[in-house]
Amino acid sequence: MSMKPSLGLNLSQNLVITPQLQQAIYLLQLSTLDLQQEIQQALESNPLLELEENEDYPPAPQADPFDTSTREAQKAEALQDSAPTEMKEWDEDHLPSELPVDTAWDDVFSHDYSPPSGSGEDMGDQFERDTAGTSLADHLLWQLNLNLHNEHDRLIGETLIDSISPEGYLTEDPEVICEALRSQDPMFSDLETDEVIAVLKLVQRFDPPGIGARDLRECLLLQLEQLPADTPRLACARKLVDQYLEVLASRDYRFLLRRLKLNSEDELHEIITLIQQLNPRPGSSIESEASSYIVPDLLVSRTRHGWRVELNPETLPKLRVQPHYADLIRRADSSDTNQYLKDHYREAQWLIKSLQSRSETLLKVGSKIVEVQQDFLEKGEEYMKPMVLADIATAIEMHESTVSRATTQKYIHTPRGIFELKYFFSSHVSTAEGGEASSTAIRAMLKKLISAEPPRKPLSDSKLADLLADSGIQIARRTVAKYREAMNIPPSSERKRLR
Repeated sequence: MSMKPSLGLNLSQNLVITPQLQQAIYLLQLSTLDLQQEIQQALESNPLLELEENEDYPPAPQADPFDTSTREAQKAEALQDSAPTEMKEWDEDHLPSELPVDTAWDDVFSHDYSPPSGSGEDMGDQFERDTAGTSLADHLLWQLNLNLHNEHDRLIGETLIDSISPEGYLTEDPEVICEALRSQDPMFSDLETDEVIAVLKLVQRFDPPGIGARDLRECLLLQLEQLPADTPRLACARKLVDQYLEVLASRDYRFLLRRLKLNSEDELHEIITLIQQLNPRPGSSIESEASSYIVPDLLVSRTRHGWRVELNPETLPKLRVQPHYADLIRRADSSDTNQYLKDHYREAQWLIKSLQSRSETLLKVGSKIVEVQQDFLEKGEEYMKPMVLADIATAIEMHESTVSRATTQKYIHTPRGIFELKYFFSSHVSTAEGGEASSTAIRAMLKKLISAEPPRKPLSDSKLADLLADSGIQIARRTVAKYREAMNIPPSSERKRLR
């Protein structure tokens, strides 16, 4: 066998994604708040960009009610008209008219892409630190420093607070904490468990009530101890929690009536109502994370002709290239300075086109969702239609991955509240008539049935399945249990009430 060099021609197709298209896809998947941060960074890093404020600007695009060929967002004509003719010609040679973000880029898109960052990062981090809520540990340490000035006891208190979970429970036994302190610091070589328990009792008087308890019974008793002495049924409530908490969980009301020596179920109901006002997770009442805000991307309103969908004008970024710099590019030569301006001009135009493409995609997707789910808007959750991403993608002739990006962390304001666009997608269940029912609608029907059930004889999962079957929806008992658990509704054995 002989080997010798040879030349050959091979043709192949490779999928290439440009940085500009990468930016457009990246912006599409951002939430509104994240998008505002990206725009702010672009304004700080690109001297040609500016935020247009005190001038007239085209109104926010809106969709015709249930127009299948939804009108796209209006073009940024104001920007184009304000640019010099020479700049328009130069721009047309370098920028495409559209950004094909509707592509299955999942395999080639680098999720590590990040636009040029500005100088505002430190300020943003500082803002987050300033606006973050007080943690439970900080809240308890603040009270500890007010009540204890002895270093010995204060260090014990700090160790106890470190052992309190976010729900407010002590996760280590006082004996274990005592042994750990003795082994770590010579100051505590003679420490006794009783000293740790004494400091624990002080911490248990802190706000929120019930903090530092070792179990649910102690947590509820601590809260009852802090109620006014003249609170009705307080003594019976303490006895019930201390001795019969498991019986209460099993709903054995006749046993409780006998043991508490009550004359009527009304008296027992008053006691149970008092206990239900207590917080089984006292630590959760302290804000431990920064506040979360939702800004809707789309607005839905009812008109005489149907439902109207429009972009939220408060979230539409009004960017433009500063006319002064555009004029400099037109008149300057091919020096390095002018090339620097041209590069930034091209980046600015790409950003503006990417934002425009994002708005058009959101409006198109949102309008089709509203068209499909108009029964939900008019009548409620029970009328939600089954719908998956592929249904919308096919209807608006876009790729499914594009619809997924356009509905993740994007919110729509409707007369029924603010919802993430993904909320409107759900699986389906076949009905007796051969149709389909949305899983969201089925959950709403289950919630309605359970809310209307007899308090003394709650409906079992099998009975709920039978009632749904009477409505034409055939689902198994285990499916009912799955939906019920997803809504955090306890089983029928735990839903029994006196009234």
